[in-house]
Amino acid sequence: MDISPRLLRYFIAVAEELHFGRAAMRLYISQPSLSHQIRKLEEALGTPLFVRSSRWVQLTAAGRTLLKEAPIALAALEQALQRTRLAGSGTATTIRLGYTPISSLDTLTKLLDALQEDHPDLTVDARELFSAEIPERLCAGDLDIGLALAPQPLDGVAGEILRQETVSALLSVRHRLATAPTIPLATLSGETLLLFPRRLAPAYYDGIVAACHEAGFAPDIRAFEDPPVNAMLARLSSGREVGLAPASFAEHAAKASTSVTVRDVVDPPIAAELSVLWPTNDPSPAIASVLATAQRCAERHGWLRSPIA
Repeated sequence: MDISPRLLRYFIAVAEELHFGRAAMRLYISQPSLSHQIRKLEEALGTPLFVRSSRWVQLTAAGRTLLKEAPIALAALEQALQRTRLAGSGTATTIRLGYTPISSLDTLTKLLDALQEDHPDLTVDARELFSAEIPERLCAGDLDIGLALAPQPLDGVAGEILRQETVSALLSVRHRLATAPTIPLATLSGETLLLFPRRLAPAYYDGIVAACHEAGFAPDIRAFEDPPVNAMLARLSSGREVGLAPASFAEHAAKASTSVTVRDVVDPPIAAELSVLWPTNDPSPAIASVLATAQRCAERHGWLRSPIA
């Protein structure tokens, strides 16, 4: 037999009053009905909860244990139900957001600020993941929203471009190209280019390689493992390598270090597109609200005014 919240409330009333008559009045039910419900609860648990006599009622050891645990269980249930109602209405909930490290210095910060402004009751559980992981995590139900760099298409996941920008070069202030106003891509021939492994964002990686071939050279790429962002910044101070990253990330990274500068890559520019993703099987109003805020945020900051000619 299932034990309902109502049975637990009946038990709590009797346990607190230690009198069936007073408990029945408190619950607005008859005393025989209350006694019957308590017997059903004892049968379901397989143990007596009260010691009864014609003059008094006492809790058994099992009854004292249930009196301690039942209010906690009821409070947790009520909280779960309330959160479910709020999630269904879209007014308040927790959204699990997976984001690529590349988005963390600018795009994610602005988006979180916008969400706080638009939905002050919304809790965002932000998790740093690589772009290639995010669509699969959405499909598995581990995430509600994703921010991924050039994500691979996946059945069950929808997406739209949130930010279009170019790839910039991060290099030491001592590098031979550091004083150039811009860096034509062909001038990177013979340079060692720092990128994260292709498996972490295949389409983005392939786009850089294709652009290098278009500029007339096969790039010398050195891939670095986890954590790729910090690894890139640490290695650039040597002055012998060039990091390639979306412009917004590169600009923030250069501001954080006096030994690193940033330059636009041109002829041709290389596209970097950050997309917002969501599972197609979840009609949650909360997800729809987050997407609407993301779209407004992109419009406000001009993220979709493509800089690529």
